[in-house]
This record gives sequence, C-alpha cells and structure tokens, in this order.
Amino acid sequence: MKLSSMLLNTLKEDPRDAEVPSHRLMLRAGMIKRLASGIYSYLPYGLKALRRVENIVRQEMDNAGSQEVLLPGVQPSELWKESGRWDLYGKELLRFKDRKGAEFCLGPTHEEVITDLARREVTSYKDLPLILYQIQTKFRDEIRPRFGIMRAREFIMKDAYSFDRDDASAEKSYEIMFNTYERIFNRCGLDFKPVEADTGSIGGSFSHEFMVLAETGEDMILSCNNCKYAANVERAESLGPDSIGFSQAPKGKPNKVHTPGVKTISQVCEFLGVKQEKLVKTLVYNTSSGPVAAMVRGDHDVNEAKLRTLLGVSWIELADDKTVQEVTGAPVGFAGPVGLGIKVVADLSLVDGSPYVTGANEEDYHLTNVWLSRDARIDLVGDIRFTQPGEPCPRCKKGTLQGIRGIEVGHVFKLGLKYSKAMNAVFTDVDGEVKPMVMGCYGIGIGRTVAAAIEQNHDDSGIIFPVSIAPYPVLVLPVDVKQGPVMEHALRIYEDLKTAGIDVMMDDRDERPGVKFKDADLVGVPYRITVGKRSLDRGVVEVKERSTGKVEDVNPDNVVGYCRSILKDKGS
Repeated sequence: MKLSSMLLNTLKEDPRDAEVPSHRLMLRAGMIKRLASGIYSYLPYGLKALRRVENIVRQEMDNAGSQEVLLPGVQPSELWKESGRWDLYGKELLRFKDRKGAEFCLGPTHEEVITDLARREVTSYKDLPLILYQIQTKFRDEIRPRFGIMRAREFIMKDAYSFDRDDASAEKSYEIMFNTYERIFNRCGLDFKPVEADTGSIGGSFSHEFMVLAETGEDMILSCNNCKYAANVERAESLGPDSIGFSQAPKGKPNKVHTPGVKTISQVCEFLGVKQEKLVKTLVYNTSSGPVAAMVRGDHDVNEAKLRTLLGVSWIELADDKTVQEVTGAPVGFAGPVGLGIKVVADLSLVDGSPYVTGANEEDYHLTNVWLSRDARIDLVGDIRFTQPGEPCPRCKKGTLQGIRGIEVGHVFKLGLKYSKAMNAVFTDVDGEVKPMVMGCYGIGIGRTVAAAIEQNHDDSGIIFPVSIAPYPVLVLPVDVKQGPVMEHALRIYEDLKTAGIDVMMDDRDERPGVKFKDADLVGVPYRITVGKRSLDRGVVEVKERSTGKVEDVNPDNVVGYCRSILKDKGS
C-alpha cells in the first residue's frame, strides 16, 4: 500500500483525553477515531492490526478442533430470563424493545444464545465433545468507558463455548483451550501470564485470566517468586492459620469508650493509641439472601468477590447509610460485631481470638478488649480479604507473593451445568439416560490484544509492533521521490516484496525525510527500508529494525530474501 493513497493521517501532538499509551498512540497513528463515549471507528491501519490478531486466533482455534459460527448480536430477553441473568446482569446490559414491544438486548456475551443453539442441534453423546467459536462485536454499557479501546462499550471479541458429556471430558476441553490461548498470545509476541481469576457475572466453578504484563495494567496480579502460583488480586488466596478456631477468651467484658467524631481506621488508631491490626473493620453488605456483616482486620480490606463466593449468593453490594443505620443502630463508622442481629462473617486472620477494638453500634462509641470468641456471634469464617504483596504464597508456603500489573486479554471459564441446567440443554448418553451438557466458555478481546501489545511495546517515538501482528511488517521509504534512481529502486523493491507475498507499505509522499522517519517510528512498522542516493552510491539500502534501532546495509537485489528470512525468524 502506498501512503499517498492510504487513509493514514498521523498527529504530531498527544490528544488531551488520552490517558494511557495505547490510546494516545492509536489516535496519533491514525488507527482509530472516537465516535462517541467508548465507541470507536477502526481506520484501515488499525483494522489491519485487528485482522492480524484475528488470523492468529482463527488458525489456532481451528487447529484445536473448534468450529466457527456467527451468532446474532441482538438477543431476545426470553433466553436471558431462562438463564436467570436478565435481572442480575446490571445496567451494562443494554436493553430495548422492538416495534411490537418485545424485549431484546445487545449481546455483551453469548452464553444464552450458544446454549440455545446447542440444545437444538445436539441430541446424542455422539455429537460431543463440541467447541464452537465466533469473532464478533459485543456491547457492554460501561458506566465509565476509558483508555480508548482498552475499556470500550463496543468491542470485538472472540468467544468460544465447549459442550461435553461429563466433567472429565470438560476438563480436557478446558485444557485444550488453555493451551491454545498460550499459543495464541505467544504468536502475538506478548509477555503474558495465566492467572487464577474470579468468575464474575459469567459464573462457573473456576477460571483463568491471561494477563499481558504492563505497568499501565488495570489489574493487580499476585505471583509467587518460588512456584507457578499466580492469581488476580480478586482471586488470590490468603494463607490462613494452621488450625481454624478461636482462642480461649479470658473472663471479662468489652469496655465502651467515648470516641466523638472518630470514624475512620486511622482516626480510631490515633485516638486510642493502637495499631491497625488490632482493630476489627465491620462492613455491612446487602446480598441476594439478605444483609450480612463482614469483618476483617483494620489493616485489611474486604474482597467482595471472595465474600460473594463464600456466601454462595448471586449478588452483593455495600449497604447504603440508611441500611447501616437500620441494621446497627448507628451511622457509618461505628459498626461492630457485638450484639449484631444479622449474619456475621469473619476473615481467617481474625481467628486467633486476640483482643480487638471494634465499633460499638452506637454513635461516637467504640469497644476495647473485645474477644470475638467471647463477645460476638460468628456465623461463618473464611478467606474474605484482599491478599497483599509480600505475603507468603498460599500454595508452596515458601515463596513470597509479588505484585505486578496486568491487562486482561483472555479469560477461560469452566461453566459446568450453570446454563445447561437452567436452559435444559441435554443429550442422550450411551446408556440412554438424558443428561445436561457440561459447558465451558473462552474469550479473547481482539482489540484489547492490539492495545495491550502497544502498552507493552512502545517508546517515546511511538509504537513498536511485534512482527506477527504489525499491520505492515515492512516499509519502503525513498528519501527523495523526485530523484530518478532513488524512486526507481524503491518502486522495484516495493513491487518485488509484494510479489513475494510480504505486506509492505511505501512512503511515496513528497515530504521531508525527517517527517517520514518520524511517522515510520510513530506507526511502529517493524522494518524500515530506506532508499537514498548516498546508500545507493555504496550499492546498498539501509534496513532498520524498529525494536532495536539496528541498521543493516543490504544489497537491493537481496532485499526480498533478507526480509523473508528476518520475518520468518520473528514468526510472521
């Protein structure tokens, strides 16, 4: 493609609203344009990068034995009501009615639609296992879309779904997809790590996220420095005590202390002269099964994902001020476990039973000398806090958890029977018994993979695309388009590369060399072939590698072979 006829308008300055490198550079490189909040148009150069990722995904998914389908983006509410998610998914689900008053939504994901398809098409164990996938546009009405296409409302996703006879077969499908994802992200040239993750609104028994490691990542990952354990901070386990139970409390009772206007942990610590780990933080939550009080140490924070899983509830949210007042009898900041009439859950770190400071459930008062085993009713004990960097590894118990930032680009779930039971997706087994299919689902953000690659591969001059997903791996840059021999050699190299099947751009614009060089660095073309009079006088052209800055002198007659060799080595 010649730049003189290509829709590729670069920007010299950073856009004001761009917060992260990928957003800034994709706008500057003419890859995307904003249409509305969280909604972007992909221009030719940006779409070419997406297609590169899609090609890798398709090749690996097909090689894994999965089959491609294309499902509707508009989904009827009846399917979502069958699964039970219509009222649970939240405001991210964009609902609307057609002219007849029928309810629909724009698909944020396709578990319901694919389950409906499977229950219509799969009847026998002979049809299983089955893995179906699609690459399609999704829509999630994010409350705060940000970071360009990293967290957009409309985005392109590869989602796959597996159907199996039993758990053993489902485990094999999960392993196949897990290994397929590793191959996909390796081919995309990414530095990534699979981590254990919370299943969230998708549901299921367990899942893994594939995280691209980058300082600008939204997610915190905790990874052991001694073993292979790694988990998203929402999922990361905390190492509890060797034995679960409370110590024998001494006789006595709590002391009520007047603490006027003292609400926060730091204020209480300063006022009473105690350390944060000697405080109990009591938070009231509304859940699908009623209000619950969750207790953690003052220096810890409640992990709502863990709490939801431990309670086995479908949703959970922090209670508002009015509910806290009704449940505890006091405003926010003075809640405590002593005398509470709702279900109380304690974190594992509190089971040693040492005396604590707690809220007194009375405005402007706290309790000291509280022994949880003596003074409070504990209904449930479990790991409900956020694990922190520097803690011991919960698996090997020898290593230390290190905190690193990551960008989620893929997620694999074992769904089990969540959707097949709810929607009656069954098959007849070899013994003639009718059974529900065991399901899994597997997603990859196509656009997010491109953005994550840029977050991981850029410098002050612009993008540094991995060869395998670069829109064009090679750029031919004649220094002077008006100079006969220079342009003749550049055109011949350009045409020879195209004939050899190499995607190549040629900067045939009548611009100063400096402008061309800056644009080449900005858009991140892996290899730039500079054709100039001085180099031709020496019988060579200059081939510069974007990632290293290394420059090689290559005979013009050998350029095609040279490019074939380096691109093959880089996995293109």
